[in-house]
Order: sequence, then C-alpha cells, then structure tokens
Amino acid sequence: MMTVCAEIPYEAGCPDMSSERILFITGRLAEPSLRTVVERLRAESGLNAHVEVLNITVAALLHAEWIARRLELREQFDRVIVPGWCQGDLRILQEKFGLPFERGPKDLFDLPEYLGGQRREPADLSRYDIDIVAEINHAPQWDQAALVVEAKRLSASGADVIDVGCIPGVSWSGIGDCVAMLRTEGLRVSIDSFDRAEVEAAVAAGAELVLSGNSTNLDWVSDLGCEVVAIPDTPADWESLRRTVAELSSRGTPFRIDPILEPIGFGFAVSLERYARARREWPDAEILMGIGNLTELTEVDSAGVNVVLAGYCQELGIRSVLTTQVINWCRSAVSEFDLARRLMKHACEQRVLPKHVAAGLVILRDAKLNELGDETLTDLASRVTDASFRVFAERGELHVFNREGYRAGTDPFEIFDEFLSKSPAMDARHAFYLGYELCKAVTALTLGKQYHQDQALDWGFLTIPEVSAHERRRQRGDRPAE
Repeated sequence: MMTVCAEIPYEAGCPDMSSERILFITGRLAEPSLRTVVERLRAESGLNAHVEVLNITVAALLHAEWIARRLELREQFDRVIVPGWCQGDLRILQEKFGLPFERGPKDLFDLPEYLGGQRREPADLSRYDIDIVAEINHAPQWDQAALVVEAKRLSASGADVIDVGCIPGVSWSGIGDCVAMLRTEGLRVSIDSFDRAEVEAAVAAGAELVLSGNSTNLDWVSDLGCEVVAIPDTPADWESLRRTVAELSSRGTPFRIDPILEPIGFGFAVSLERYARARREWPDAEILMGIGNLTELTEVDSAGVNVVLAGYCQELGIRSVLTTQVINWCRSAVSEFDLARRLMKHACEQRVLPKHVAAGLVILRDAKLNELGDETLTDLASRVTDASFRVFAERGELHVFNREGYRAGTDPFEIFDEFLSKSPAMDARHAFYLGYELCKAVTALTLGKQYHQDQALDWGFLTIPEVSAHERRRQRGDRPAE
C-alpha cells in the first residue's frame, strides 16, 4: 500500500520562537521582503533570527553546491533555512557546516505558518477502507495487450479490482482468456455482464465479483461460488432488492448491495436516500456505489464530485465504489477517488474537517494566494540592473521588469512588444523564455493560481515538475548561477 503523507499547517497562535537561533539565506532581490517578514515575526513571537544575503540576484536560483562555496558562518546558529526553491542535496551543507539545513516554504510569505504555532505531525493518508472497482468499458472491443496495459494503469492509479465491462447483447467468447491474462498479471478482476456464458467463463478464469444479480439471473448467479452485487430489478423497486438479498442470504452466497446511484435529474437525490435506507435495513452488509453515474454523466471536472461522494461513502460505511474514466473530464477519476478516500478516512476518524490536510485535489485553483503589492514590486524593479526578466502575476495584472524598465498590464502581447522595442536585439532564447513565462502567468491570473517564475504552476496531484531555464543551463554547464 502506498504511503501518502500531507503537511498540516501549524496551529494558530504566537508561540515563543526565541529558544533557537535561525539563519535565513536569501538573494539580493528577496532581501527586503524577507527582512519584513522576519521583523514581524520577531515582534510577534520573539523570533531569534539572522538574514544572510548571498551574492545572487534571485534566491530561487540557489543551489546547495553554490551555497557551500560562498557561505561563511561567522556566528553560531541552531538551524539554517534556505529558500524552498533551492536546488541540490542539502546534506552537502549539513556535512560542511555541522548544522541542520532545511528548505523553507517556496513562498517566503508562508514563513509564519512554516515556523509558527504548535506543529502537528504530517497526516498519515496511507489508510483507507473503500475499495475502488475500476471498469474497462466495452472490453470485448479492446486488443488484449492494450487491455492489460489499461488495467495495469488503473491499478497503478489506485484501483483495487479491475472490472471487465461487457457489451449487452453481444456474447464474448474470449472473456475467459482475458480474465486469465489479467489474473496472471496479479490483478483482481470482476465481471460486469448478465450473459450466463460470459459470467461463468470469467468466474472459472478467476473473476471474484459479479456485477450484478437480480431476479433475472438469480437462479444461476447465486451458485457460482463467488461474490455477487445485488441490485433491484429497477432502481425504484425496493422490494425486488429485498427479495434478491434474502435469496442470496439463504443460499449462503456472499454479496454486496448496490441500490443504484442515478444521474442528476433522473432521481439522484432519491437514490442517495436509498443508500441510507440500505444501511439502516442491513447495518452489517457490504454496500457498493456506482459513482460513475454521477462523474461521467455530469459535465464538470470530476475531482470535486469524487471528494463529495467519498465523504458520503465514508460516513455511511459504503466500502466499495464502481467507477470508470471514459469521458475526458473524468480521465483521472481513479486517482482522484484514491486521494479522496484517504482524505475522508483521516477526516472521519480524526474528527477533523477535510481542510488544510492535503491539497492534492485542489487542482483548478490554489489554496491561497500571496501578493507582493505595488510598493514592493516597485522597489524590486528599481534595484534590478541586468537584462534578465522578472515576471510576477497578482491583482489581475502581469508585472514585468528588467533594467530596461517596469511594465504592468493585462495584455502579454503589449508587454512583450514594449520590451522588444527597448531591446530590438533580443535573442530567440530570451524571447521564447519571456513568452513562455507570460503564458504561465496569464494562466495563473485567469484561474486564480499562485505564479512563481521558473516554476511549474501547482495543479495538485496532476502537477508535472518543471526544471527552470536557469537550472537547465546550470546542468548543461553553460554558466554558473549568478
């Protein structure tokens, strides 16, 4: 089982921070802002700290090896905090100076949270008790090799069982071979079919769960020797579900109950009540919810829907869900529910809100935004003496400056054209870099995300780490960071 830990913010309050001496390392541009934050913490909580400004313009370009060559410690400190964007192995610094070095927050304005309050241990999100049954729709139409690849991808995303979805009215003679192949790969398998030949072949090959059983197939599905999902003959027919459950119970057939989640506009609210009714009527029974009827059939990004459904399932004791990720807005639905079930397990067991525990499912927007403000940006711009562009995005505007000037606005093309007019000899590398960063900055402004130059936007668990242009050049040996 994968271990997932999430950082929980410090408790509110102003604890005494005078018990240890802390050294903060930064670059020239970030110095005023860092000193402002440190002074505020010193006044509020007695922070005992010193700021060391190294001979580098942008703190995000710091590298552990570079710091080891340039840093001189003239006083005694208990710990040293480098910027969160600092590259390299901090053990190099720890071994040289005999002190603990750590990366601080990636945004220096998050230092109060990073340092303050009674810090709690990271939340352990390794535990969950809701199984994910991930369906491969129209499995007979898949090439078997491709089907195995898809099944393994779903498993890696968090699926506990791979459901082989058949096509009603089309009998699939190769289902036994397919299930056997999936079992050879170490995957648990369920079969979604009402065709007796398909179901029996799948069970004989190792399928452990049959979706589904009702009055139309109860005479034979209950004798297969494996678990069956009990459903009503029609979603609203509660009595038929009772009869199916009673029959499976009398035959000793293991089962889980699915009262059928219906799409919004077609009985969604009433169907949620049926799950609560099932829990009241069968307090110890296993229940399954087919959440794909909501995520696939509601035209909205599926992460939030999965979180809400995971919370409902956790509170009601629904221990398995059936999902799929066919339509594009559901393309990461299995991973989303995997994170959601862990978060809801923690929230319900610890009796805490599912808030400020793990931000992996905050995808479209960011949890919070930090802003420098006009005064700080103007001051930064006044101290820049080189041609490198600094890009910021806040308060609905792009802010770009270098030694040629400072321009704020909403149109990236106008900003680019202005700097190009001031530097007509701008080479292709710098032009591409500025255009790329402006594109990210506009995206951040549009969605309400935090923009950090040279870093990937934060897309929660979907974030793809980005190697900055400066780090790429350093790795190639083009020139040292300055």
